[in-house]
Amino acid sequence: MGFLDLFGKDKVTGTKILVCAIGSRFDDLVRQDAEIYRYFYPATTTAKFSDVQELVDSLSRQYDIVHIFCDVSAAGCLNESPTTGTEIIAKCCDCNVKLLWFASDNPGEGYMKGFNARGKPINLVMTLDRKGEKFSGFLEKLLGKTSQGLAMPVAWNQLCPQIPGTEHLDAPDSIFFAGRGGVRLR
Repeated sequence: MGFLDLFGKDKVTGTKILVCAIGSRFDDLVRQDAEIYRYFYPATTTAKFSDVQELVDSLSRQYDIVHIFCDVSAAGCLNESPTTGTEIIAKCCDCNVKLLWFASDNPGEGYMKGFNARGKPINLVMTLDRKGEKFSGFLEKLLGKTSQGLAMPVAWNQLCPQIPGTEHLDAPDSIFFAGRGGVRLR
């Protein structure tokens, strides 16, 4: 529970979402995931950026959730740019993004090297393997819970209990960091 939770001030009504990609190779996935978001959150926008700077510039539009498709290098940089995930996380925090979700398949090595969210007030999901259609089913179930006011860590744990040795066959392989666990996105 965060400090703002004590006073009920970390609740968002009319959640604004950006589902986007850097480059065009993720067009079908952007459309697919945006449809799921739009069902639960009507204020969903899609975008295709030619480079990382365009993404950074768009963050000033005050999105609550940024769901992005891009490649992450072994060093933790986005789309062969010098920009690391840590820098994007910091920019999202500056713009009050509550959830940053890297939704394309990327190796864990890049996330571990270049995505430091420790101490940052943001929920962060880093996808390792979407596992095909399992991602869509999981996203739909998760958003069904969060759009009703359930905090993301609670919803996530209901779908994927964090019990050592437990496999979650119906969920994507992801790393979830709850740096803003009490936020409610309606």
